[in-house]
Amino acid sequence: MQEQSAGSFFFQGAVEAAIAAGYRHIDTAYSYNNEVDIGKALCSKTKQGIIRRQDMFIVSKLWCTHHAPEDIPVCLNKSLKDLQLDYLDLYLKMGDELFPKKDGKMLTCDIDYVDVWRGMEALQASGKVKSIGVSNFSILQLKRLLALCRVPPAVNQIELHPYLVQTDMIEFCKSKNIALTAYSPFGSPARPPELFRGDTDPHKLLEDPVVADIAKKHRHSPAQVLLRYHVQQGIAVIPKSDKPHHILENTKMFDFSLTEEDMRALRGLDRGWRACIADCCSVSQNQVSSILPLCLRLPGEWREQTAHWIDEYHKHQQASDQLHTVCCTCSITHCNSSVPCLHNNNRI
Repeated sequence: MQEQSAGSFFFQGAVEAAIAAGYRHIDTAYSYNNEVDIGKALCSKTKQGIIRRQDMFIVSKLWCTHHAPEDIPVCLNKSLKDLQLDYLDLYLKMGDELFPKKDGKMLTCDIDYVDVWRGMEALQASGKVKSIGVSNFSILQLKRLLALCRVPPAVNQIELHPYLVQTDMIEFCKSKNIALTAYSPFGSPARPPELFRGDTDPHKLLEDPVVADIAKKHRHSPAQVLLRYHVQQGIAVIPKSDKPHHILENTKMFDFSLTEEDMRALRGLDRGWRACIADCCSVSQNQVSSILPLCLRLPGEWREQTAHWIDEYHKHQQASDQLHTVCCTCSITHCNSSVPCLHNNNRI
């Protein structure tokens, strides 16, 4: 309990330091288990007269365990209570888990994300949410949502950095007036080393010679260059740091500009490397089979593709009785496994 209390106090202090440094966009989620501490920090700085509620832009996320119509407002209300707020500025629907777990047990669900979105629209109509958006959605998912929804997503929050440029996504969202928010702008170097994926992991982005040379030229840090890279494209960026000197350093990106040559050099680093890939899980043939009834409820083109993947899985399974790894990343990646991945960038 002492360690948990110390951790909570430390996190609250980091948020207060960010607000004192000038941060006004705070990103969190039901599943991050930090909304209570953020709420305490917001209250503290409000009482000190540093901020008013209308000065802040608070973002939280609906988690995949709350997609049933009756659970959607429950998740929001829990976040509002923990944050000690009457409303959120932006509420995002996550899109990055194939096999979510709750209390250690795998959850199955046949709820279409379009139906979840309709629940999000109801939250906005209630006034408890100013805007609604998505996170980790592919272009195909966005197209389907735009075709069927009443309120278009205001934001798509995705991983973006020079090792993962995603030009097609940037251009598509711009054409549809969907704002982008970039997470992991530094390649998420603070992850535990066991989560690094060898030579195709972006955790050393801050050490890249191209980034270092541009930083030296502008007399700024590599982190400031990477943040400026996004801001200069009109993309909101949410760096993660708990160290006060880094928090302050991250705010010093508005007193210089990158040249077109700088921007081309940074985009030229694109390697398609992702830092944030959902953990893969071991799935038996029976568990994969349980997805088939779900697939039969899907629209034709997605139903046929997903059923094909499952059929391929069964063919492979006949050659082995072992458990196999199936990618849980849903909308954003394949796993490099001999087992056919259940979806790719064109997932449902």
